[in-house]
Amino acid sequence: MSALFLIAQIAGRWIAVPADQVDSAVDIGTIVAVPRASAAVRGLAALRSRVVTVIDTRVALGLAPTPLAGRAIIAKFDGHFYAFLVDAFDDVFPFDPMPLSSGLALEGRWGASAIGIVERDDEPMLVLDLAALVPGALAVAA
Repeated sequence: MSALFLIAQIAGRWIAVPADQVDSAVDIGTIVAVPRASAAVRGLAALRSRVVTVIDTRVALGLAPTPLAGRAIIAKFDGHFYAFLVDAFDDVFPFDPMPLSSGLALEGRWGASAIGIVERDDEPMLVLDLAALVPGALAVAA
């Protein structure tokens, strides 16, 4: 069954995010660091008169930090807004998601947040569950 997905790029890899998790896709301005926050929390940013927690998606996936903050996917979980840093985004497209293959080995924390695969132009893309990238969710998944 077809569903809508936002296509984004993280660390050179194109991924798909279920559109029902996406509030918006934006350019992020100034980020204020938060002392003692999880390494995946880059800080806080003001967005349309509200404060959002900025998640360094690369760090949450077990990769090197995002070099420059610029673009983010905004999502709301448990009443809180989060900005998930991405390298780029494309557009929203309909896809027929497929389950992950049981023998698929994913490095870092990709496996803990990947919930399926979609294909665009015969190229597979992981479907990521953004909620799994929130630091508290990572502690539960580990």
